[in-house]
Amino acid sequence: MAREFQRGHKAKISDLTPGTDLYVGVQIAAPGLTFDISCFGLDAHEQLSDDRYFIFFNQPKSPEESIQLLGAQSGDTESFRVTLDRIPAAIQKLSFTATLDGSGQMSQIGPGYIRIVAGGEEVVRYAFTGSEFTTERAVMLGDFYLKDVWRFAAVGQGFDGGLDALLKNFGGEVAEEEAPPAAAPAAAPGFAPPAQAAAPPAFGAPPAVQAPQPAPSFGAPPAPTPPPAPQQPMHAAPTIAAPLAPQTPQAPQAPSPYGQPHQPQFGQVPGQGAPPAPPFGQQAPAPYGQPAPAPYGQQPPVGMPPGVPQGMPQGVPQGAPATGAGLQAALQPYKEAATGQRWTPQNQQLMRVDLTMGGSGVLARQGSMVMYQGKVDFGYKSAGFVGRAVGNATGQEMQLMRCTGRGQVFLAEEGSHLHPIELQGDAICVSAESVLAFDESLQYEVRRVEGHGIPGGALFTMLFQGTGTVIVKTHGTPVVLPVTPTTFADCNAVVAWSAASQVIVSSQVRLRRNAYPGHSGETVNLQFRGAPGNFIVVQPYEV
Repeated sequence: MAREFQRGHKAKISDLTPGTDLYVGVQIAAPGLTFDISCFGLDAHEQLSDDRYFIFFNQPKSPEESIQLLGAQSGDTESFRVTLDRIPAAIQKLSFTATLDGSGQMSQIGPGYIRIVAGGEEVVRYAFTGSEFTTERAVMLGDFYLKDVWRFAAVGQGFDGGLDALLKNFGGEVAEEEAPPAAAPAAAPGFAPPAQAAAPPAFGAPPAVQAPQPAPSFGAPPAPTPPPAPQQPMHAAPTIAAPLAPQTPQAPQAPSPYGQPHQPQFGQVPGQGAPPAPPFGQQAPAPYGQPAPAPYGQQPPVGMPPGVPQGMPQGVPQGAPATGAGLQAALQPYKEAATGQRWTPQNQQLMRVDLTMGGSGVLARQGSMVMYQGKVDFGYKSAGFVGRAVGNATGQEMQLMRCTGRGQVFLAEEGSHLHPIELQGDAICVSAESVLAFDESLQYEVRRVEGHGIPGGALFTMLFQGTGTVIVKTHGTPVVLPVTPTTFADCNAVVAWSAASQVIVSSQVRLRRNAYPGHSGETVNLQFRGAPGNFIVVQPYEV
């Protein structure tokens, strides 16, 4: 079963497949745009020291044919054959890239992927969309790199220039256009097997290793017969189903353990009318034990190829990789949400910040990073002697770290609900305890709220102002109230308020309040006043 990679994920090739003769497929498309998909064979310094290992439409294979350009097949825009154990020792990295040929930008592309197939079975896939990019004209999709053993990394890094700029970035030289266009059709022979294909590949099936067909000789996926390419909403259905090994979309071969294959329509309960046993997802026989009315397993995964019986046992290899199988569909609702914005909520308790967007770094509460991808530096943010003294005296001290670099950082803390508040030259008052992170471009200081009868003589809060975003955390779902002359709130439950609001302390402290058993315990409240448009944020929890 194929593993779904996110940007920045890495794994040893040996953990994905025991084979070393691999098929690499790339799918990328956009209306009215054409793409050049290439492979750069780089040395230990990540430079193209040997031009013969720049594999593209004019040079479809390396000298020893360890890297070959095969062309479009099996639903892939471009495909390669990579034989790792034949790559020379001087080549330490293979970088697969896609560049625009002509005008356009990468933000226009639809859903695409780079995948690895071994023995006709897809073992890993990294999917991407145009929302992850902006004005870039090239993207580095994935890398094979040698670090003791060969490994694969999902990169997904945009690049501003086109193919020429990418070639220069890797240390290559752009030759003058002397060769006539007649060299372009040389890519057609890439579909034929290599001339000296004698040794059977380590990962392919034993039979038919000497067959003249290129696909079975090294395990490339067969071209699907009915739908040639996976449809867009292939992982859209939030269905938890048993992991299905891919199955070749051909005529039904042998009856499955659950009866004859039944192809349900979208929205129909799978397995209706199956004679021997109920299909997966119903009552007792379901592998995961869900009852019949439960939402899991009620609908077939969207995009399942024709001829795949519902309730297929786990781990049954079926040849060509399928799209939208059970586990992928089950995990789809929890995939990383990339909106192209600097701050993106992943769910109520997890926030992602893209450091590649915006010119400044991010200040976050120490220990709030739960995951990051890319090249990110974390440094200690010192408040200075005066800042520490003020923070200790007012209770508004924030232990911060600075996040800089190029990558994405995921922030969370104790399952608190997170809320991004974007400031555009205005200001907001937030308790330091309720701040998770904020843009370094914002100015912040401690503000004093005067009041008599308050322990310590005053309340303190943090004032944020400028242009940027501050992430506020709350216990539970907060409520935002407009400020009126009769708006009161418990000082221990208030999270934030608009800086233009007037705050007045309403104290109900009595000298002998402890002598009254029926005392309410609500001794210090804040009254808010201000013009229309001012607000306060209150959480269902008292600090």
